[in-house]
Amino acid sequence: MDTIRDSDDDLEAGRLAQDAERQARWEAQERAASAATRDIADVPAVEVITTASVHLMSAAAVKVGLADDSANQTDLDEARKLINALAGLITAGAPEISDMHARSLRDGLRSLQLAFREASVIPDPIGKGPGEKWTGPVN
Repeated sequence: MDTIRDSDDDLEAGRLAQDAERQARWEAQERAASAATRDIADVPAVEVITTASVHLMSAAAVKVGLADDSANQTDLDEARKLINALAGLITAGAPEISDMHARSLRDGLRSLQLAFREASVIPDPIGKGPGEKWTGPVN
């Protein structure tokens, strides 16, 4: 009987040690994550707008077929939605973020609109493509 208890005690001690080790790793990861993140209040609006635009632009590029695996990732319906959202954000945000920041975003948007037109089997009429409601015709 004592042998079984000793074995049980050893198992319990091993579990406690593993739990303590896991807890220490978790706390270290939490400290690292906290150090790496910034409070949203400290982030300038220009950075938030441009970061959101870049995320939309990247997602739209994948959906238009500009990624490595275009055969499996192209989805023009999704690309249209992303490009529309991007065009609205850039058009509305441009006066707030200065021409220096807006110019490169507009260039990226135009490239996506042209890539969309090229990828479409049945192209939209000029002025009716994704985002053209906000940017004007792209050809």
